[in-house]
Parts: sequence; C-alpha cells; structure tokens
Amino acid sequence: MSSIIVSCLLKVALKREENEETQKEVEMALLALSNFRSINVLKELFINEIKEIIQYHKEHHNLTRIAYQSAWKFLTGRLYFDHSLEHVIVNEVHFEREAIRELEELAKWMNWKRKEEEKRDKESREAKNLKQWLQTIAFFLEYCQLWNDEIVDLVCSIVKVFRAAKDNHKELCDQCISLFEEVAGSKNVSADGLLNSGAVELILEEIQQLTLDFKMTINFFLFLIDPSSELKEKKRDEMEEAKRKNLKRKVFEKMEEEGYEDTVTSFRKIFYFLRQKYSDVASSLNISDYFVNA
Repeated sequence: MSSIIVSCLLKVALKREENEETQKEVEMALLALSNFRSINVLKELFINEIKEIIQYHKEHHNLTRIAYQSAWKFLTGRLYFDHSLEHVIVNEVHFEREAIRELEELAKWMNWKRKEEEKRDKESREAKNLKQWLQTIAFFLEYCQLWNDEIVDLVCSIVKVFRAAKDNHKELCDQCISLFEEVAGSKNVSADGLLNSGAVELILEEIQQLTLDFKMTINFFLFLIDPSSELKEKKRDEMEEAKRKNLKRKVFEKMEEEGYEDTVTSFRKIFYFLRQKYSDVASSLNISDYFVNA
C-alpha cells in the first residue's frame, strides 16, 4: 500500500504546469511524501523521480521553499533504510551544497529582531523553514557518512545561523548546537576542519557567557570532547603528527589570546557533578580531554 501511495504522490509531484492550482498540488504531494520517514520504500520506486524533481528545480526554480525542502526530507529519510543512497545524495544531487544555499537565503530574509509578543503570536514562515532545514540536515548527518569537503562549508552556514539567532531564537540555537555535536562526533571531519568552520571558536566564545543555561553548557562540553580527543591522539605518520602538533599550538594560542584557557579550566569544579548526572559520557569528561591540557 505504501509503495502505491508513494508512486501516486510522485506522479503528482512531477507535474510541470505553471499555474497556482498545479503548484499547490505539487506542494501537497511533496509534503505528504516528507512524512514517509518511518516507512521503508524500495529505491527503485522513487529514486529516478525524486532526482528529476530536485534537478528540475535547480534549473527552473519551480517549487516553493516548503515543497523543495519536503523533497529533500523524503530523500534523506530513506537513508535510515538504505545507505546505498549516500552516493546519490552527496555526489549526484549535492545535498550539502543545496542546504548551504537554502540556509543562507532563509537567513537573509529572516527578521532576527522580532519582538517576543510577535513571536508568540505567529512564527514567521522563514523561521519555520529554517527549523525544517535544520531537522533535515540533522537526519542527513546522523545517517550519512559519505561526506565531502562541502561539509565544512555547511557547518560554516550553521555557525552563521547560530550567531544571527542567539539573541532572539533559542530553539534555532539549540538545533544548531545539536548539529555541531553530530559533526564533531564523526571520524570523517577533522579537528582542523571544525576549526576552519568557525564552530570551535563559536563554542569557546559562548561557553563564557554568564547567561548560558545548563542544557546548553552540557551540549558545548559534549561538542568539545571529540575534537579535543582527536588532538590528543598521536599519529604514526610523521607529517600527520607534525600537522597535529601545529594545530594544537594554534588552538592553545587562540585560547590564551582570548582568555578561554582560564575559562575552560574554571569548569574543573563541575566535572564531578557532570559525571553524576550524565553517566553515559562519564568516561570522556576528564579535564585532560580539553584543549587547555591537550
């Protein structure tokens, strides 16, 4: 039954007539498809059609933002069942490149200084679309390991969204931090790449804020664990080891210059509490794991 429904929805989504009624039908079809994440569908039943929909939009911009995002949500949602789709998503239709463009376009049109009463009244369309894209990126990062060099550029874009949102859109900030954690935990992204993306620098800046809540503090520490551990591991290859030492020196100098070293060290007193409350990360929460003592 699910295969029949997907085939019918794709047939509607492939319509090309340029009128309001058809555009609405296409949008509703893609929105419906985006809710198929928990249902397995054979690749042969959708892959050519969804690729055509994405490629056609790249050339003609015929879809609304929500329709285009829904097409990606459907495609990335299939990764849970079929990892062979990684090559298509990364190398053929270039998810990272499209996600970067969409984040930057949405950020450009966002009213980042909306008043609280306005936000309670009605969330902007741009904010909703940004949240949806961040959720789609999260799914992609969780289930796809075939990343290319554009992943660093994608993290750069997420850093920009965080910086723009931090004073007035806490939910968006929380989504960004979760994405940083996902990237930092991957073996496919180097500590050097994270530094170039601006994510580490952002975390070190934010961790000093007096208004930082407990949940975000924990998230920042969890982010720092992985790249700092990577910097501690000695490399057998002499060139790689020299590169690692040089990177450690740059990080240490940056922390010392901005006053981050003392700040991170000052968290020593709360590590025991963190171990008690978050036993799943207890083995990693040691002061020696952090950049200051790496």
